[in-house]
Amino acid sequence: MNRLVVILIGFCFAVPFAAGNAPARPRITGIAYVKIYASDLDKASNFYSIVQRSTADSSAVGEPCDWCERAPVSLGNRKGLRRIEIEPLGSVQTANLLMEIGFATENVEKLRKFLLGQHLQAEKLTKCEGIPCFGVLDPEQHRLVFLQSAPTSENSTGLIGAYSPGPLPKIRIIHAGFIVKDRAAEDKFYRDILGFRPYWHGGMKDDETSWVSLQVPDGTDWLEFMLYDPTGKDKHFLGVMNHIALGVTDIHATQEQLRKNGAPLTEEPKIGRDGKWQLNLYDPDQTRIEFMEFTPVQKPCCSEFTAPHPKP
Repeated sequence: MNRLVVILIGFCFAVPFAAGNAPARPRITGIAYVKIYASDLDKASNFYSIVQRSTADSSAVGEPCDWCERAPVSLGNRKGLRRIEIEPLGSVQTANLLMEIGFATENVEKLRKFLLGQHLQAEKLTKCEGIPCFGVLDPEQHRLVFLQSAPTSENSTGLIGAYSPGPLPKIRIIHAGFIVKDRAAEDKFYRDILGFRPYWHGGMKDDETSWVSLQVPDGTDWLEFMLYDPTGKDKHFLGVMNHIALGVTDIHATQEQLRKNGAPLTEEPKIGRDGKWQLNLYDPDQTRIEFMEFTPVQKPCCSEFTAPHPKP
């Protein structure tokens, strides 16, 4: 057998072997936290303290806000809460005040190797408040951080979960949304590489798509692509688009508790285009905090839901 044939045979066997040994993507189970920039930390802390007192169990009402401190709080010590963290805006120049979104994964080291195998620039493995983690930027420079979690069932992150039961509505972060200009590039990253799956899409008109919801591959939390051109848009518009959503069991009970606690309510609850009750609140920098019931009460516009709804 001549030397060229030997080389070709070796190559044919090497390719499948390399592909078969490529690291598989580990489970990504949900949103662990969201960091939000604030231009005035005192005002932001007061606002999110009201949100906490309005949505935690009754024993927490009147307690100081312990999940929106000026410095990042420990994820490892508070396993009963998902996180909203506020960070000083300072001299940072950005139109998107969602600083970063954290996701829980069952094997953070393996996920990093998986992304490197996809020729993405994943940051070095480090620790976030004692928990193994690493960061990565999506194609439009939205910052994501993946954190190690224990093996969990679907719809749970292992690090964090819903509030303890109480007479007030239970709550958890169910989605985060941000402006997307190049949907194809974002789809390739989130759907083709990370395995996010379609949940729902719609717009203000039945025949248009302005919002695209993609669930994490191994849970029911989701990201929402807001398909708009931000050029020339004001602060309020940008805050509406770059937002987070908190799941509640009863939107009207939530509204009543927010009102009692002095929240700056400017809108009434309404049924969104996805058929779910929702209520919008805005922090001092106009970042929208969307309270949303977990399941729809009527048929959605534009498209059917194609994945399971989150649960309280």
